[in-house]
Amino acid sequence: MYCISDTQIDYILDDISARGVGMVSLQQDLLDHICCVIEHNLEADGDFESFYQTTVSTFYKKELAEIEAETINLLTHKNYYVMKKIMLASGAFSVAMLTFGIFFKFMHWPGAAVCLLLGIFSLSFIFLPLMFTLKAKEQQSKNDKIIAGIGTFSAILISLGILFKIMHWPGANVMCSLALGIMLVVFLPVYFFSGVRNPQTKINTIVSSVLLFAGCALILTLIRSPNGSKREYAKNTDYFLRNEQIVQNEQRLLSQTQSNAPLTEDGRAISQLCDELKTFLLENETGSKKLDADFESKGTWIADGNADDYFAHAPEQDRKLVQLREAVKSYNEKHAGVSGFQPISVRNSIFDDPGRVRNALNDLIQIQMVVLQNQRGLLASN
Repeated sequence: MYCISDTQIDYILDDISARGVGMVSLQQDLLDHICCVIEHNLEADGDFESFYQTTVSTFYKKELAEIEAETINLLTHKNYYVMKKIMLASGAFSVAMLTFGIFFKFMHWPGAAVCLLLGIFSLSFIFLPLMFTLKAKEQQSKNDKIIAGIGTFSAILISLGILFKIMHWPGANVMCSLALGIMLVVFLPVYFFSGVRNPQTKINTIVSSVLLFAGCALILTLIRSPNGSKREYAKNTDYFLRNEQIVQNEQRLLSQTQSNAPLTEDGRAISQLCDELKTFLLENETGSKKLDADFESKGTWIADGNADDYFAHAPEQDRKLVQLREAVKSYNEKHAGVSGFQPISVRNSIFDDPGRVRNALNDLIQIQMVVLQNQRGLLASN
């Protein structure tokens, strides 16, 4: 059995490095393997250098550096295939969740929001980033990698913007507009002009560009412009102010009538709760407890706020909403036998789903209007 000296070990290590193997871990593995082969197969008085050259030549076909290239290739392909499997699995999961979510949403079944959230989350944060990573590994040109990165970023923004739109979260229009702007102004021009220069990709580039442009244009038709949003907000606010003025006028006329009508006390309690809830919603939506005719100049209009979110962060106001429901229920039961009495509807109203602030405010006004009509009918009968 041959015993290798430290000098010979240094010689082997220097030779491995000189032959093009730069990975330190691979150098050490080759050194250990070669030393084991020499110690077990070389006789005690054998020629070390000659045996070493013969041994190391069995490790490659042309040069020793092939081992390092193969090692890097194996490591790269191992990660590549793992990422590819994860990408395909996440893509299939996203498609399944989105399909179930859209179907459940159309059928108004529970679980639609959860399915859509899981599907878009998987698409945005697993599938698309992995797809970009794999494409970047395949692309040799730096420009191609940049184009793939811009396209992936735009796709993630669009998917998240659609999620925010579906869930009625703020910022949906901004995200979608930004994503479509990047797609149309940055990605498409760069992708188109870089692709048409290559005869092999010219046709595919033109077809893909047309489809991408058409898709972005169709999505843009679903996005309300800033000017359109302002007009819509002004319309909602003006509609609320007109109805609010009618209620106040009716209340003023009623207060001037001398009567001991039995509904007055109940109606006053319900109307007071409605006023408190309206003030709460207006303050959260516009920053002001009361709106006036010059709301446009102040920018205090009723936008697309979600009343559910406001009630969720204000337990006291949520309890008032429950209290109002109980008061309305008691009001309907107590006066059900009165001639000409019109019960307050609790179905498909703020009690079931507050929804948008504008809808919740209109529901509260309608409750007050029904109370005032009942009171006026009683006065007329008396």
